[in-house]
Amino acid sequence: MLHFELVTPEKLVRSEEVYMVVVPGTEGDFGVLEGHAPFMSTVRDGGVQVYRTQNGTPETIAIRGGFAEVSAKGLTVLAEHAAE
Repeated sequence: MLHFELVTPEKLVRSEEVYMVVVPGTEGDFGVLEGHAPFMSTVRDGGVQVYRTQNGTPETIAIRGGFAEVSAKGLTVLAEHAAE
């Protein structure tokens, strides 16, 4: 499983184990699975799609701006704003 965190300047919005996350990067959407190579990208306004299981329906969380970082620990999205 992939460790996913969604953080805004106000608080930690999400911290959970998921199957995959699709992030709206400024260069295009990108999907992150467990074991993804280290990567950093700016993100555009849009929806982060969170897949809890391989064939599950994604939950979409609207975000505005920020950065995404993939590391050995998982995926962290630092958003300027996230709708809950």
